[in-house]
Amino acid sequence: MLQIVFDGLSLGSLYALGALGIALIFGVMRLVNFAHGDVIAFCIFALLWPSTDAMAVVFAGQLPWYLLVPLVLVVGAGLSVLCEILVFRRFRRASPATMMIASFALGFVIRYFLLMLFTSRPKSISLLPMLSQPVEIFGARLPLLQLITIVATVVILIGLSLFLRRTRFGLEMRAAAENFSMARMLGVRANRVIMGAFALSGALAGAIALIFGSQTGTADIQMGASIMLMAFIATVIGGLGSLAGAVLAGFLLGGASVVMQVVLPVDARPFRDAFVYGAVILILLFRPQGLIAARGTKERV
Repeated sequence: MLQIVFDGLSLGSLYALGALGIALIFGVMRLVNFAHGDVIAFCIFALLWPSTDAMAVVFAGQLPWYLLVPLVLVVGAGLSVLCEILVFRRFRRASPATMMIASFALGFVIRYFLLMLFTSRPKSISLLPMLSQPVEIFGARLPLLQLITIVATVVILIGLSLFLRRTRFGLEMRAAAENFSMARMLGVRANRVIMGAFALSGALAGAIALIFGSQTGTADIQMGASIMLMAFIATVIGGLGSLAGAVLAGFLLGGASVVMQVVLPVDARPFRDAFVYGAVILILLFRPQGLIAARGTKERV
């Protein structure tokens, strides 16, 4: 039973971080950034030499963890800020549909750039191998990486919460998320806030890439797509624009996926996601505004 709890928390951590990255951007721009999954993939491939071989040549991945972790976070933050400056800044006055299409196009650009350098073949990698050793907690044996994933996610969430509530820049981001036009009238600088949101979102993408790559031992160009799908669903059922709702829904989705894998008959397990999506539909039928509606969201009937 305890093993199921840890598995659910570990998977939910990835979904929660992904949903939080999406919610940050939506809060200040009302943009669902579908390129977020490709930023995740880029972060892990940034550690590899371009190659068509199945066994990847990891160069930056051999760095000590105290250098590797900041490097991946900076890569994610830098790429996201670059995307904002070169692409999304041009579409700020465009309709939400136009910005969403732009994010799809940007995702394809990043993906095909990686395809040119690495091909579509998944790469076998070894990141932070010392974390694969098992540890025993209350009778349950689990990889050290799984425990670190849960703890790191909690630390990130607490740190981000304190940043948004206790710092001037964090307060500006929260104000912009609630009413961007009013925040600008009160002196909040739009470019600074939006770039900050993209930087935080990109850093979260880097954290996901490092965790997911270490867990699976694989670098795959499609690796961000599956996380992006579940993260987007978590953002919707948590309440678009609600950071707390995105995190809560991410952990609930991770827990539900693990429980379904355990309780379903063997023949039904390949359809696990269908049951999860069915539960999502039920939630939205009764709570269309999400589990924790963002401030200013009107209840939909």
